[in-house]
Amino acid sequence: METRVALIGIIIEDLEAVEKLNLILHEYGQYIIGRMGIPYREKDINIISVVIDANADIISTLAGKLGMQKGVNVKTVYSKK
Repeated sequence: METRVALIGIIIEDLEAVEKLNLILHEYGQYIIGRMGIPYREKDINIISVVIDANADIISTLAGKLGMQKGVNVKTVYSKK
């Protein structure tokens, strides 16, 4: 099955969601190329960028699971290739 590269942008506004979010990301670790987390203490939020290479169903499922968490906002951008 064809894979695509995507960037999943995550903003965490409820710090209680961090542990569950990390567990979900760990489940999909085999597809993750890299991730970067930035704590923005002045706004009391965390920003995470996750780059993934997987088929569209897996990317969509991961983004959906992340977005269902309370206090978590998620957007996904797909590469054209």
